[in-house]
Amino acid sequence: MTAPLVVTRARRRRAFGSPSGYLSVALLLLFALTAVFGPMLVDKPRGLGADILQSPSAQHWFGTDDLGQDVFAQVIWGTRISMAVGVAASLIAIVIGTALGLLGAYVKRLDPFISTLVDVMLSLPLLPLMILVTALVGASATSLIVVIGLLSWAEVARLIRSNGMVVASMPYIDGAKVLGAGPLRIIGTELLPAVSPLIVVSVLLTAARAVISEAGLSFLGMGDPSSWSWGRILLNAQRSGVIATAWWQTLFPSLAILLLVLSATIAGIRYNDSRDPRTRGV
Repeated sequence: MTAPLVVTRARRRRAFGSPSGYLSVALLLLFALTAVFGPMLVDKPRGLGADILQSPSAQHWFGTDDLGQDVFAQVIWGTRISMAVGVAASLIAIVIGTALGLLGAYVKRLDPFISTLVDVMLSLPLLPLMILVTALVGASATSLIVVIGLLSWAEVARLIRSNGMVVASMPYIDGAKVLGAGPLRIIGTELLPAVSPLIVVSVLLTAARAVISEAGLSFLGMGDPSSWSWGRILLNAQRSGVIATAWWQTLFPSLAILLLVLSATIAGIRYNDSRDPRTRGV
C-alpha cells in the first residue's frame, strides 16, 4: 500500500471517524438526495386544500398552511431550490475568490489592488446590498444565484491569498521559475493544488452562508415567486399572520435551514482539522 493512500485514509478517518463527522456528511447526503429525488415522489403543493391550518398528523406530517397546502411537500420542493441556489452561488464565489486570491499571492504588482478590493467588499453591508441589487435585476432563482455569488467571494479570496503567499515563497516555486515555468503554469500546477483543501472547506462554508442568504432574501420577498424555497415558506407564514398560532409552518423549514447549515459547517471544520497535524490526536 502506497504512502499517499495511507495518508488519505488516515485523514478520512480523522475527518469522519467521529459522530459529528459522519453525521454531518450523512445529513448532507440526505439533503442532496431529497433535492434530487424528493420532487419526483411528492406532488408539488398548489391550489387550495380542504385541511386548513391542520397540525402535524399521520396524514400531514408537517401540518398544513392557511391555504390547506401540505407543509411537508413545501419543504421537500423547497430543498431543491435552496440547495441549488446555495451550491451554484458558492461555486461562483469560489471561482472568483480563488482566482483573485492566487493572483494576489503570486503576482505582487496586482496584490495591492486585489487586497484593496477585498477590503472594500468585506466592509460593505452585504444583506442591504443584496436586497438592492436583487430589486433592480428582478426576483428569480437565477438572479439570487448571481447576486449572492458575486457578493460572497471576498472571504474566500482573503483565505486563498494568505495561504497562497506561504506556498509562493517556497523554494520549489523558485526552482520552477528557473526551469522556465510561466506564471499561469505555476499558479495552475503548483499553487492551486496546494490550496485545494482550503477550496473544499470554502465550498462547504460558502454554500452554507449562501443558503442563509437565499432564505433571508426570499423571506423579504426577493425570491422567485414561481418556485418553492424554505425562505418562501417562512414568508407565506408571515404574510398569513399565523406565525404565533401555526408553529409548524415556520418550525420545519427553519429546522431544515439549521440542519443544512450546521452539517455543512461541521463537515468543513472536520475536513480542515483532519489536515492539521496539530489535531491528529483529536
